[in-house]
Amino acid sequence: MEKNITIKELQNYIKQKDYKPELKHAYFLKLIEEVGELAEVLRKDRRLEHHDTIKGTIEEELYDVLYYVIGIANVYGIDLEKCFYLKEELNKEKYQYDTDALVEKEI
Repeated sequence: MEKNITIKELQNYIKQKDYKPELKHAYFLKLIEEVGELAEVLRKDRRLEHHDTIKGTIEEELYDVLYYVIGIANVYGIDLEKCFYLKEELNKEKYQYDTDALVEKEI
């Protein structure tokens, strides 16, 4: 079942499924809630590899955090792939590492 998906594809998928610009504040509150749930499963070190379901694992909560980050980006019309490349350019200057070796730029 493993498939590759780009950030842009994931953004589009979530936007088709859940796009309510009037709920910007609610998306943020859900993000904070999910970060709290992530902290709890991190503390307990609950991993998918040790359970027969994703429920209650670090993997589940990381997805939930990602979901709401993407939801917020969507309601503000932010292209997270573009942000990735722009931010990596800043990091390259700040931390003096070669981002070209890690990713090919397509801005």
